[in-house]
Amino acid sequence: MNIYDTANQLAQEIKQSEEYKNYKLAKQTLNLNTTIKEKMDRFEQVRYESQIVAMQTGKQDEEKYKEMQEIYAELIKIEEAKRYFEAETKFNIVIADVNKIIGEAIRDILQK
Repeated sequence: MNIYDTANQLAQEIKQSEEYKNYKLAKQTLNLNTTIKEKMDRFEQVRYESQIVAMQTGKQDEEKYKEMQEIYAELIKIEEAKRYFEAETKFNIVIADVNKIIGEAIRDILQK
């Protein structure tokens, strides 16, 4: 088996995982409600902008961060949004773990 076959197999296993399926379903459910979707889109936009500022300046934009917290506080009260955030977190943990495993496997050539 070559590395590309292994990568394709991993991709298929990720798509078959409960974390992926739950995240996909939560996202689809969220998208059915335009009001929630609009709030979620705004939250994602502010989160993205906040991350960009933090990466560029090394500092948190307090105004953006406060806005993000306020939107999140509204969203977390909505069951569909709460499920989405939980599913997103669990899926991101899986992806981070996979990345960590791959990173550890090649660490010796990445270190100076």
